[in-house]
Amino acid sequence: MSKVVLITGASSGIGKSIAEYLVNKQYTVYGTSRNPKEDMVNGVHFLALDVTKKETITHAVEQLLDREGRVDYLINNAGRGITGPLEEIPESELKAIFDTNYFGPINVMKAVLPAMRGQKSGMIINVTSIAGYMGLPYRGPYSATKGALALTTEAMRMELKEFNIQLTNVAPGDFATNIASGRFHAPACEDSPYYKNYSMSLSLMDEHVDEGGNPIQMAHAVHKIMNTGKPAVHYKVGAFLQKFSVRLKGLLPNKIFEKMLLNHYKL
Repeated sequence: MSKVVLITGASSGIGKSIAEYLVNKQYTVYGTSRNPKEDMVNGVHFLALDVTKKETITHAVEQLLDREGRVDYLINNAGRGITGPLEEIPESELKAIFDTNYFGPINVMKAVLPAMRGQKSGMIINVTSIAGYMGLPYRGPYSATKGALALTTEAMRMELKEFNIQLTNVAPGDFATNIASGRFHAPACEDSPYYKNYSMSLSLMDEHVDEGGNPIQMAHAVHKIMNTGKPAVHYKVGAFLQKFSVRLKGLLPNKIFEKMLLNHYKL
C-alpha cells in the first residue's frame, strides 16, 4: 500500500524537487500551494493551502483524509525569506514572517496530528535552515523563525514519542531556488545609515543562492530520513562549509565566531 505524503510549498524550489522525487519512489504525494493551477502536476496531487490561513489548512487536510484515509508523512516546507536591517523592517513584516515560517508549520502539524495519532504512526519533517543555527546580519528575523521552529521540533518530538509519531527537522544550506524572488526585503535606500553594508550583504546573499546546489540533494536527504527507523533530531544538508559552520559555532568562543561571520559578509 502506497504511503501518503503531504508537502507544503510544493509548487517550486525544494518542495517541488522533493514531491516529484517521491512520486518516482512510488509514494502517493499531495503537494500544496496557495493557488494551484492544476489538480495534478507530474504525478503530484495539488491542494490549495496558505499556511497563514488556518481554514485553508483544515480544508486541505480534510480533503486529503477524505481521499486517502490516512497521512503517513508531513513535510513542512513552505516558507519565505526576509532581509534588511532590523531597525528598518516594518513590524507588520516581522509578524508576517513568523506567521509563515513558524506559526504556519505548527498549525499544519496540529491539523495532521489527530489522524496520525489515530493510526498510531506518522512522521513529520520540518524544513528549517542552517541560518536558524546562528544570527546572520540582515537576516536576523529569518534566522529567528527557523531557529524557533527547530527548537519547537525538539520539544514536540518528546511530546509525541508515546504516540509513535516521529518528528525531526532538516536544515538546508543555500540551494539554487527562487526563494530570493519571493522574499520581503527592506529597500536599500541611499539615505539609510545601513546602505553600504546592507547593499553589499544583499548582493552576497543573492550570489550564494545563485551558486547553491541542486535542490534534488534535499529530495535525496528527505527520502533517506523517511526510511530511517529512528530519525535523528537534526539533519543538515548543503555545502560542507555551511554544515561545518554549525559545528564551529559550538566549538569557538562567541566573539571569534562572530568575527568569522563579519569577515564572511565583509562587514
